[in-house]
Amino acid sequence: MSTAATVERPSKELLSFAGYLYKPAKSGLRAREGVLNGRRVQFFKGKSALNALTKSEDGKPSKFESREEAIEWIQELLDFQLVVRCDKETEASHQLRINPVQSFDEDAYYAWLYEGSQLMIILGGIGVVAVVLAGVMFPLWPVTLRNGTWYLSMLALALLGLLFVTAIVRLIVYVITIVAAPQGLWIFPNLFEDVGFFESFVPLYAWEQPKDAKISGGASTTADKNEKKTE
Repeated sequence: MSTAATVERPSKELLSFAGYLYKPAKSGLRAREGVLNGRRVQFFKGKSALNALTKSEDGKPSKFESREEAIEWIQELLDFQLVVRCDKETEASHQLRINPVQSFDEDAYYAWLYEGSQLMIILGGIGVVAVVLAGVMFPLWPVTLRNGTWYLSMLALALLGLLFVTAIVRLIVYVITIVAAPQGLWIFPNLFEDVGFFESFVPLYAWEQPKDAKISGGASTTADKNEKKTE
């Protein structure tokens, strides 16, 4: 592994490692938001980074077998100033200041100076400019294209209105049934759950699961919450 003394720029391996640790979806490291020199940054604790790099979760192997190896890589992030060691002004504050000692300590805090790949930001900026230009030049569009855009916008508004109507109707039905029966009836019980588009409309209806069954079942997944007594 290269060091800052012999290489002017971080290696591809180190940048890849920084990208891995930077993204919570990959490493599991949850960073918090703080302010460093008037700039909003993401920061984390050294111990949390070590745990994310050396502990296996959900059957996935850990990034490193030993904490010593993980510390070496984090120290290299410090050497290339991809992260910087910081101190909190107060324990409850998110105001940070740079620590003069830039060495790794698992009880210290570290702020990201690395911001990840800029490709998506660049593409997003290009997309925003393209949409704005397209809107400004709308009067110059061909008649058929303008008519098609109008019909698509009306269709989108109709679908949005249908969603609002469905939400209101299902709530009214639930209130009526929970008064008339021990359990409330939900139409499209998965409508606002974190599932796919088609799964949101399956099943068509379901009775709400009793509270005592939820308690006895303990912690449950989204599918468990939606498991109701259907006819």
